[in-house]
Amino acid sequence: MAEIDLINRDPQNLNNFLQVEFDDVLAEPEGTHTIDCVWRNSHKCFKCGKNLCYKILTIITGIFVALYWGCVFACVSYAIVWFVTPVMRLLHIILHPLKKILSIVLTTFLGPFMQTYGLIFSRIHVTQSQGEPPKPIGEL
Repeated sequence: MAEIDLINRDPQNLNNFLQVEFDDVLAEPEGTHTIDCVWRNSHKCFKCGKNLCYKILTIITGIFVALYWGCVFACVSYAIVWFVTPVMRLLHIILHPLKKILSIVLTTFLGPFMQTYGLIFSRIHVTQSQGEPPKPIGEL
């Protein structure tokens, strides 16, 4: 098992959007300012409260939540390895003849039409002009 990185705890940047600091939540517009000591102490209380609450929640629930998510991903892995992949392989085997038949039918009957439409529509050219729009065919 690889050693856990205690410095960079989000190496895949999964929670980059969760950068919540005092300035991201509270802001006073020009002309509406609290006195400086209240603003400084509000900043300290916000930071302390956020950090203390997060630490208490992780101490109480962190191990159990990690255990829960480990079990969830183990169940998902188990289901994919033992159920989903074999069913997908079974469907691949069962539907292979149908795929061949459909390929032949579509190539034989639909292919020529699609080729013709491709040739017809490949002759269309769109240009942008700055002059007067052309007159409709009926008014010529």
